[in-house]
Amino acid sequence: MKLLIADDDPQLVRALRITLAAHGYEVVAAPDGAAAIALAAQAHPDIVLLDLGMPHLDGVQVIHALRGWMTAPIIVVSGRTGSADKVEALDAGADDYVTKPFQMDELLARLRALSRRSAPAESGEASIAFGDVTVDLVAKAVSRAGAHVHLTPTEWRMLEHLARHPGALVTRQELLRELWGTDQVSDTGYLRLYMSQLRKKLEADPAAPAHLLTEQGMGYRLVV
Repeated sequence: MKLLIADDDPQLVRALRITLAAHGYEVVAAPDGAAAIALAAQAHPDIVLLDLGMPHLDGVQVIHALRGWMTAPIIVVSGRTGSADKVEALDAGADDYVTKPFQMDELLARLRALSRRSAPAESGEASIAFGDVTVDLVAKAVSRAGAHVHLTPTEWRMLEHLARHPGALVTRQELLRELWGTDQVSDTGYLRLYMSQLRKKLEADPAAPAHLLTEQGMGYRLVV
């Protein structure tokens, strides 16, 4: 699997290149935003690791440029910890957000989760409908009032897992395991961010959701 690292910190890039290569990844690297776009077009990576604060073009601009033609997952790896930065990157089309400094085991778990294929439907249903939304579990597509809704791969996996267990409580640990391959990944607000994104796209009133519900202190539930 080919992985593109876009970061202007040569020491971090070197450490990532060594570790990821040891885990079987083919690594290419770019030192700035413009070079990242050019290298992505040339190398066609399977996953992109992207810093936000880079010369020439910042990470969000790179995400917008890549999303014009590329569907490969993008993981932002950034020292920016503010919620606004995370939301902006996710809105631009990033699939995951990891803050620096990070544990390598956690990054590897997120890479595995993004690259693995989803399991077969457990609910036995081909599709699930709620409100004016239809979730097609076979085609892996979502429509609202008949119009296609674009979800990032991470948003899709979160919704898909809830849709396979309609009405049931899905715990935070279960979602962490589904999204990143382990429930040992620290949830520092990522689940809330992805749920917020889903509500914006699928709920009539995201501030007062009727279907994508939070069970305080436990997890989430999809009410159909």
